[in-house]
Amino acid sequence: MTVGDYPEYLAVGYLVNQNIIKDHKKIEKVEVVDDINTVVVRSSEETLIDISNERKIKTSGCANGTIFDNIIDQINEVKLDLKEKIKVDAIFALYKSINLTPSLYLKSGAIHGCVLCSKEKPLYFFEDVGRHNAIDKLAGYMFLNNINSEDKILYTTGRLTSEMVIKTVMMKIPILASRSGFTAWGVELAQKSNLTMIGRLRGKKYTVLSGYERLIDK
Repeated sequence: MTVGDYPEYLAVGYLVNQNIIKDHKKIEKVEVVDDINTVVVRSSEETLIDISNERKIKTSGCANGTIFDNIIDQINEVKLDLKEKIKVDAIFALYKSINLTPSLYLKSGAIHGCVLCSKEKPLYFFEDVGRHNAIDKLAGYMFLNNINSEDKILYTTGRLTSEMVIKTVMMKIPILASRSGFTAWGVELAQKSNLTMIGRLRGKKYTVLSGYERLIDK
């Protein structure tokens, strides 16, 4: 289930976040076949993952996402670098700027958004019915345009679930924030991966679940 925009980013981003494709230079063609609602991604990169033999896990949330079982083992091996720091006031400023940006969410309310930010401003904004689709679109855009993620912040309107943490860590984004709540497994995975996870970000209030070392109070 998707709003239907940017299908090429959605498809590529999903494959990137499942660690199926890793090298943007080896993407040969991304073809959207409207007649059968399919996106064909052709790459010269060989993958060690046999999708037909991988166990699929249904995820919670809108539009029912799916991840492959092998990604959980891989995520446990990732440790994000703790060198990036950000002032708490900068996070509040980003939150205010995002919430003043025109969006489908402000028009309808029944949609989720994911925003890639620098420490100074929001950069790229994608929306969809499910938060997992919105973040996959962002991942696809970043992958195809070779955008560095290691000094960025990801803001999402949705809950901070295990799936959102997994995708953020696979994208090598060190800071994840949301105005919404979080799940126990999401917090556990964030702590293992050194991800800075901020929930219930509203006004001047927030809850830090992991990676507090990256935050500067003053």
